[in-house]
Amino acid sequence: MPLADELLGADEAEALIAALAAAEPAAGFAGLRAAAARLGELTLSARARALAEALDADLDGGAGRLNAVVRSATADPGFAGWMLWGVGLAVGRRAIDDGSDAAFDDGLALLRELTPRMTSEFSVRPMLRHDLHRALRTMADWTSDPDPHVRRLASEGTRPLLPWGERVPGLVEDPDLTRGILDALHDDPDEVVRRSVANHLNDHSRAHPGYAVEVVRGWQRRGGPHVARTASHALRTLVKRGDADALALLGFRAAEVEVSPIEIAERRIEPGGTVRFGAEIRNAGIESADLVIDYALFFPDARGRERTKVFKIGRRTLAPGERTRVDASRSFRALTTRSYYPGAYGVALQVNGIAFERAAFAVRDAPASA
Repeated sequence: MPLADELLGADEAEALIAALAAAEPAAGFAGLRAAAARLGELTLSARARALAEALDADLDGGAGRLNAVVRSATADPGFAGWMLWGVGLAVGRRAIDDGSDAAFDDGLALLRELTPRMTSEFSVRPMLRHDLHRALRTMADWTSDPDPHVRRLASEGTRPLLPWGERVPGLVEDPDLTRGILDALHDDPDEVVRRSVANHLNDHSRAHPGYAVEVVRGWQRRGGPHVARTASHALRTLVKRGDADALALLGFRAAEVEVSPIEIAERRIEPGGTVRFGAEIRNAGIESADLVIDYALFFPDARGRERTKVFKIGRRTLAPGERTRVDASRSFRALTTRSYYPGAYGVALQVNGIAFERAAFAVRDAPASA
C-alpha cells in the first residue's frame, strides 16, 4: 500500500515510539512495537486505529496520564505528521472512557494543541459523536484562536461529510448546529480556513440546498474581501446541479444563448483513452451575459445503469451577439477513486444550469488477454 506506507509506515511508527519512550521511559510500549510490525497489511485508517489501540493498552492510569505523556512528547519537534492520527484517536477514546466533563474538555484541549502538528479533524469525530453539544461549544471558541490550524479545525472537524472521518449523524441532520462556526470563519484571513468553510457548506448543500443558499446570502449581506470566492466554492455542487437560486446569488441568471451541436473527435474510445469534444456558444440576447459553463458526462456503472456527473469548464462573459468556442476532454484512464466501464456514453454542455443537446460516444471493452 504505497500511500499508506508513505504517510504512516515503519519509519513513522518508529519515530512515534521513540518520542513517546523519551517522554515515558518506563512504559516500554511493547504493544505499540507489536502494532508497528503489523502495519504493512493494513490500510491507512486501519493503521491509525491499530496504533491508537496499542497506545491505549500500553499506558494505563486514565486520561490524565496519557495526556501528560503526549504533552511531554511534544518537546520532540519530530513528534508530528501522520503518526499523530493514532495518538489523537487514543486521546479522544481515553477522554470518553473517563466519563468526566473535565477529562472530555482536556481531551479536546489536547487535540487543539496537536492540530498544528497534524490535523485533529479525524480524532475529534468520536468526541463529537459522544457529546455533540459539549464538543461544539468548545470548538466554537476555536474560531477566534490566533492559530489558523485551530480555526480550520473548528470547521473541518465538524464537516457533515468529512472524507475519511467518522460520520456524526447530528451534524448531517441539523446543519444549523455549525452555522455560528461558518459565519465566524467564512471571511477568515487565511485561505485554508476559508476553503474548509466552503467545503463544509458544500457538504450541507447536498441535502439542504435551501440552507446553503440562505447562509451565502447572509455572508453577502455582511460583505468582506473574500466572500465572493468562498461563496462560489461553497455553492459549486448546486451550480453543477443547475440550482437557480445558487446561480442567481453568484450573478448567473437565465441567458439567451445558442449552443451548437457538440463535435466529438472520436466516437469510439479505447479503454484508458480520452474523449475530446467542443462546441460554440453564442449570446443571442440584447444584453451582456455572464456564463458558467460545465459539461455533464453520462456513463454506465458496474451494473450497466446510467449515471451522470457534472464537471467544471469555466466562466465567460459574452457581449450581445458574441460567440465563444469551448473545448474540453475527459480521460478514461483507470484511477483508484473511479472506474469507467465499457458501453454507451454521452456528453452535454451545461450553461447557467441549463443542459443542451447531448452527443453520444462509446468506450470499447478491453481486449481479452491471451
